[in-house]
Amino acid sequence: MKRTILVLGIIVAGLSTALSQTKVKWYSIEEAVKLAAVEPRVLVVDVYTDWCGWCKRMDATTFSDPEIAELLNTHFYPVKLDAEGKEDIVLGNRTYKFVDNGRNGYHEVAAIVAKGQLSYPTISYVDANGMVLKAAPGYLTPDQFKVYLAFYSGEDYKTRTFEEFQATYLGNL
Repeated sequence: MKRTILVLGIIVAGLSTALSQTKVKWYSIEEAVKLAAVEPRVLVVDVYTDWCGWCKRMDATTFSDPEIAELLNTHFYPVKLDAEGKEDIVLGNRTYKFVDNGRNGYHEVAAIVAKGQLSYPTISYVDANGMVLKAAPGYLTPDQFKVYLAFYSGEDYKTRTFEEFQATYLGNL
């Protein structure tokens, strides 16, 4: 839908189109793995559950931030992964399944990318070869998340630790 809006005395046409480009384009893990095989990038995997309040808050604040969306869409393959999803996930020649564990079931892929620590939200960083680089549990504000994105968007993660990078991070990406 195209709209014309008066903003501070300037007419802005097509504002809805501009705003739609600032949303994160989420992939399934299968799609992201296929894309990374062609054009290597780090996968940023948001491991969440439907009942998690902090997950919803991260969606409403951090992932809805236009700068975060731009960074994720440009430098990464962002993935939404429901930790309690029941659908099989096929990666390579292996099928990963939901593990029914009574009241607290989980998906095998969620356990792998979260390095076995199933707390929500967890943001996992996975390289193009499928190696889990880091699993960072807990809610992150946009400013906190930008540090991780700066670290994993370049080559820094290959030569030093996140803690070393964080100590020298100046907020530039």
